[in-house]
Parts: sequence; structure tokens; C-alpha cells
Amino acid sequence: MPSYPYRTTREDLRVPLPDGTELFARLWRPVTEEPVPVVLEYSTGRLTDWTAIEDARRHPWFAGHGHAALRVDARGHGNSGGLPPTASSADLTADGAALARWLADRPWCNGRIGLLGTGAAGALALRIAAHAPGTVRTVVTVCPDGPHRLGGAVLAADGHTRSTARLADAARPPDPQYVGDDWRRLWLARLDALEPPLADWLAAPPDPAPAAAVPTLAAAGWSDPSAATVLALAGQSTADTPVRAVLGPWPHGLPDELLPEALRWYDHWLRDIDTGALATPALRSWLATRWAADDPWPSPTVHQLPYGLDGQLSTAGTASEDRWVHVRSPQHTGLNAGAHLPLGRPADQPPDQREEDGRSVCFDSRPLPEPLELHGAPALTVRPHPDSGPALIAARLCDVAPDGTSTLLSRGFHTLPAAPDTPFDLTLALTPVGATVPPGHRLRLALSSAYWPWLWPDADPTGFAVDPSRSTLTLPVRLPAADAPAGPEAPSFRSPTLPLPPPLHFTEPLTARPERVTVHDIGRREWRTELSPATDGTRTHPDGLVRAEQTVTAYRVLTATPLSAQARTDRTVRLERPAIGWDTAVHTRTELRCDGTHLLAHTSLRAEEAGNVVFSREWHHRIPRDEA
Repeated sequence: MPSYPYRTTREDLRVPLPDGTELFARLWRPVTEEPVPVVLEYSTGRLTDWTAIEDARRHPWFAGHGHAALRVDARGHGNSGGLPPTASSADLTADGAALARWLADRPWCNGRIGLLGTGAAGALALRIAAHAPGTVRTVVTVCPDGPHRLGGAVLAADGHTRSTARLADAARPPDPQYVGDDWRRLWLARLDALEPPLADWLAAPPDPAPAAAVPTLAAAGWSDPSAATVLALAGQSTADTPVRAVLGPWPHGLPDELLPEALRWYDHWLRDIDTGALATPALRSWLATRWAADDPWPSPTVHQLPYGLDGQLSTAGTASEDRWVHVRSPQHTGLNAGAHLPLGRPADQPPDQREEDGRSVCFDSRPLPEPLELHGAPALTVRPHPDSGPALIAARLCDVAPDGTSTLLSRGFHTLPAAPDTPFDLTLALTPVGATVPPGHRLRLALSSAYWPWLWPDADPTGFAVDPSRSTLTLPVRLPAADAPAGPEAPSFRSPTLPLPPPLHFTEPLTARPERVTVHDIGRREWRTELSPATDGTRTHPDGLVRAEQTVTAYRVLTATPLSAQARTDRTVRLERPAIGWDTAVHTRTELRCDGTHLLAHTSLRAEEAGNVVFSREWHHRIPRDEA
């Protein structure tokens, strides 16, 4: 254990909720007679296996620096009591607020609570803070989850995969080592109450934009889908509710490099230590080769530069007598999109976009005479043909090198409505970008009418048409003179010295699958993609728990038949304690296909004990493709 200002202790406990449900928690505390604040991480991830290794590294570090750190299993998950929440049952937000108030009343707590969350837990932390602003003093949110639709189009990438994983994770049994002989009764009750979350996710009205109710530190990687949320939070900063944001070169998740910044934030708001946290700028961004600082955000040093699609950008092959540019893409356009949720593996990043560009209509600039630094979210305004709707517009912004290499910078999507009575303009918000396009390179805007397997295809493959003379790409361009240092000193974002993780023995599968494989069946005109996550394999934990996982996600589509699109995820999780003969397994599957108006979902769940089926259920849902 590294040397920290405080020695630490660890204990497992159960926290009562107002309705009598008890949540399983693990608490790390500094050894001191003085009351201390609490860093609370409340998540549906299981703390005794799924997050155990990272918890054992990070939370003792917070405790060693003067903060109690509590990691809690959500209601109906892990070793907590109660049933998993559904759309019509108890809300995790209310549970989190009650949990924060309970902690504030502990005699060893100074009454101040800070929340920590990543992904879904990061979005949950923002909601909890809004429900308990007097108790929750601050939030650190990393990669907070976003919507399940993009520009009105239904997300295919990750949607059914995350639903399958959530179902499997909630279906895993409580561990008898922590709950005793009652584990089977709790497990069967949990299984009987489960519902796949996908239908609720897509049927719910769009969530309002995340808001900061208390002082907030928000962070993500540029390629993460939450980058736009982090920028939006940075723009909400006020004197009463300050927000500081960081966008770095990280995959999805909480990077170790950000922990010292989180500690500085917590020390300021929870321990009244002048750490200079508020002296930092509203936004610190990694711009490929250096850190940049902007205060306020949006920054006055970032100008909006318009590129007309019939001027600075132009396309080839359009008949001179036709003012409309027609876009009709094959249904496998988008296969080189990369991962929607990048986890840091090589296949997560989108490869050279030349194949995608060939399936799109491209508008290119002339070679740039000088570097062009992009910093923020581009926007595309188009004038669609009145007869174009309904259709999907997918837009990609690329950096094209002199040798033809096409590097993806940003993308955005929008579903055109049915044909209106009068012409109208439509604006697509593209994903944020922090990059420099070198001199001699060209900008490329590529438009396509499909983006599979990120988005479900439209029923009509005829595409759309736009009027370039009334269409403009607007780029956020950072002025060269804006290279001020990031705050009083340049940020280091170096990893701290964390405790060594508990020893974990990992056994890879004997027949490990590639991360991503795409097969083109020329005779059938079919494209198939199969993905396999890095979590596959068997892990033996120090306490004797053996956890084995296997997940396969597959997509298929016929080149010219949009309603042929199908997606499927199979997930198996096996938990064993050989010393006591405990052996359980959970198998989940989600299959999705579509018609012109609905997604058709088939979900199955099977649970086994010692190889015998103890629970089995199937669900069939018709989910409207249009937004609720």
C-alpha cells in the first residue's frame, strides 16, 4: 500500500432505504477522529466482482486523502435487496438521494456528500444531485450516458447489446458469501421481476439535456458519445453553480489521470481546502498535440466559419441543369464507423474512410493553405428536396490527406420528416471535434442515406436530395492566437500512485474471437459483422469467486434491402464458488429486426443452477421507430 496522508480501513455494510430495502455497500474510511466527507459511487455494476478490482484501486486512494469512499450496489443488483427497477417501479434516483441523506447523518461524516459516476452512473449522479442539492455538494461525472436515438433515428449500435448486458447483469444471483443461504430465494424473486430495458429506453420521451444542479466536474474523451454532453455542461457554468469540463484523448471510462483533478475538486467543495479548483478554466481540451484552455465556454476565440456546399465545398458529377444533389447509399454504408462506445481497443477507432466515401456523395474543399484547428461541434444546414422525406441524412466530416487517406473527424444524423407543404431548412448537429487539419489537406463532407450498423435503416432505400446553394457546413475554428496556457499552470493529468489491485487470475478463451470481423457474401449481396468484447474469458477472484463471460454481437444487412437489417447479441455469465459447490449461469439473448414502422425485439433469459434450468422466459416487443 503506498504512503498516503491517512491510514485507511475497509468494511462491508448494509444501508437501509426508507421503504426498508437494504443496499449492500463497501466503505473505505480514513483513520481519523474528525468527521470526513463522503465520495459516493452508486451503480448497477456489482461491487464484489464486476467493479471489484477498480474499486480496490481508486476508493482506498480517496480514503487515504481524507475522504470516506462508499461504493454501493443499486436496488435489485449484486448483493443488495429489493427488485430491479423498471419503468413503473422504484426510481434509482430517489434511492440515491435517500442514500446521500443517510450518509450525511452518520456521526463520522461531516454532512457533505460528493457523487462519482461513470457512464450510466455518471448520468445518474447528475439526477441524484438535482434531487438532493442540500446534501450533495458536488458531482464528478465521467462519460455520462446519452440518448438511445441520434437525430431522431434509432440507435442500432450498442442499444440491444447494452440491453442484453443489463438484463444479464441484473439476472446474476446474489453471492452466498455475502447474503448467506437466502441467496436462492432472492435470486428467484429478482428473476421473476426482470424486464428487458430496451423497450422502455426507446418508448420513453427524450430526456432533457443533463443539467448541473451543484458544482460539477465533467470529463470524457473526444471520441466518446458523451463529449457533446460535457461541452453542454461546460456552457452551463455560473458563479453559483460552477462547472469545469475536460475533454481528453481517452476511451470510455474514468482514466487514472483524472483522479488527482477529481480529488482537487472534492477537497475544495467537501473539505474547504483552497486547491485552486475554481481557478481552472471552464474547459480544458486535448487538441492532438497540446492542451488548450477556454474560459468561458463557448469561447470567444472559437469562430464559426461557414463553408457553402456550392462554394468552398463542391461535389463532382452533378448535372449542370439539376440544382439538386441526389444521395442514395447502399445499406452497408457505415460498416467502417468504428465503435459507438470506444473502449480503447484497436478496432474501436474508425479506419480509413475511403470505402465509406465511395458509398456517399462527397463535397470537397481545395487544399488548405494553412493549418485549420477545429474545436467544438460543427453544424450542417441543408435544404432537402420537398419529396425527400422520410429519410435518414448521415453526414461525416473528414480530413483528406494528399495521398487520399480519409480520416473521420465528426459526424451527425437527422431523420427527415414526411414531405412538407413548403421548403424548409434542416440543421444537423455534428459530434464535437478537437483536431488540426494540416496545410495541403482537404476537408470533405460526405453525405449518405444509410449508416449501418450504427442506425436502423429507413424502409425506403431511395434516399434524399439537397440543394447545395442553400446548404452550409459551419466549422468551429480556433484562432491561432488562442494558445494561452490552461489556467495558472499547464495541466499535467498524470496518473497518481494507486494501491496495487487484488490479484486476479485471467484465463483467455482457447478460441478467442477477433474484436471485429466483417464478411461480404457476394452471391447473397449480404454484409455480416461480428463483434466480441475484451471482457470474454474466465477470472478467478482472490476470495475464490470464478467469473466467466462470453458475449457475441452480430449484424447483417442486404446491400439493397433496408428491411433485411438484423442485429443479435448473446451473453453468458457464469459464477462459481468451487469451495462450496455453488455454480450458476445466466444466458441472455436479444434479436432485433425491423419493418417500416417498428423494431421487432425478441429477448430471452435462461438461468441455471448446477446445470439445471431454474428460470426461463421470453419477451416480444414492437417498438415504434418514431420518437414518442
